[in-house]
Amino acid sequence: MTHIATRRTGLSLAKRAAAAGAVALAVASLQPVSAHAADTRVIGGKPAAQNEFPFMVHLSMGCGGALYKKDIVLTAAHCMEGSGNNTRITVTAGVADLNSSAAIKVKSTKVKVAPGYDGTGKDWALIKLARPIDKPTLKIATTNRYNRGMFTIAGWGDTKEGAGTGTTKLQKATVPFVSDRACKWHYGNRLVSAEELCAGYQSGSIDTCQGDSGGPMFRKDDAGKWIQVGIVSWGDGCARTGVPGVYTEVSHFAKDIARAASAL
Repeated sequence: MTHIATRRTGLSLAKRAAAAGAVALAVASLQPVSAHAADTRVIGGKPAAQNEFPFMVHLSMGCGGALYKKDIVLTAAHCMEGSGNNTRITVTAGVADLNSSAAIKVKSTKVKVAPGYDGTGKDWALIKLARPIDKPTLKIATTNRYNRGMFTIAGWGDTKEGAGTGTTKLQKATVPFVSDRACKWHYGNRLVSAEELCAGYQSGSIDTCQGDSGGPMFRKDDAGKWIQVGIVSWGDGCARTGVPGVYTEVSHFAKDIARAASAL
């Protein structure tokens, strides 16, 4: 799976990201970032309602993300070109339908990619916005207690492996936790088990895909509030039988993310 610029697609291994095209969301080419390349868009899902996930954002290069703070987006490192000043990214927020006239569009000012990111593990990044977006933020897990059960995935990525087109309407689905041991039956040592979390059905059919990269994987906490446990990262293809999706384990990097956000 590669969500967006690299999630799962025709490549055996691709990050789930989608390249931005001339037409909004006419996402086409996959850009392999490493041996972990993948494609991304929710397969087997259904349309999300307006305001159902108000923290979700779409990035102009074809990735997803979530509002970590009102002026900071948490996404995947493989969607970025590196750290530093960056005014080239347009963040779209506040809508489930990207074509809606109510869409909020804000430019980036800076990007911070996880220190030491080299294409394997550590797949997280932060985007500083030119102005705050007045929408709810998504808190992140700081312990691994929520790294199990059923998770919600959402994104504007491909709804079929290799489609390369994405969708303008936010899709959602739920997927179950997959243990590291079970995940390694397919991925072996390619899985960085200390930093990555797997989810999906043995039968396939529901998954993130190209264009979903960087988006959150989340569930309800003990108080019934949404909490982010993963970031769409990579996988082999999309929704294939016996092939889980691989997500950055947010709780493992919670302190690093908080420090990086404070310094932006």
